[in-house]
Amino acid sequence: MTSFVVYFNIGLWEDTMTLRIADKATQSSERTPWSAALTADFEQNQYNPCIGTELVSQSDRVRVWMIHLAPGQRIEFHRHVLDYFWTAVTTGRGRQHIHDGRTLEKTYVAGETRHEKYRLGEYKIHDLENIGDTELVFTTVEFLDSANQPLPIPDSIQRSA
Repeated sequence: MTSFVVYFNIGLWEDTMTLRIADKATQSSERTPWSAALTADFEQNQYNPCIGTELVSQSDRVRVWMIHLAPGQRIEFHRHVLDYFWTAVTTGRGRQHIHDGRTLEKTYVAGETRHEKYRLGEYKIHDLENIGDTELVFTTVEFLDSANQPLPIPDSIQRSA
């Protein structure tokens, strides 16, 4: 039996293998006024730290979230401040409203994974709506040792993880 060891430079791997969210193709991107309901949701949830529909695991290093959205269902606005990645568990289509006023529509393929990294003080606020005809499911992993401090998770959410 032959064994071998593979060495690689993490920095090089990140540059060549990691697909960032910014690299993802967008089917539609526009700036249109938001409805009163969407604006109210943004105002109410712009500091919402719950980036998924369920916190399934948490350690001193990571938080693992699931997002399950039936067709037409939407997860409210939430704030990303930590480095994270998501993996699409199912194939589907989604619409996001971003805090800078853009509305994006994207297609996701099962197994697709994207990474996002934030420098000190950077963040993103967005929602996600399933605009497809099948359930949209993601797993998202946040890294707690990021440049920004983790936002506190409500006790009711922490107890479920």
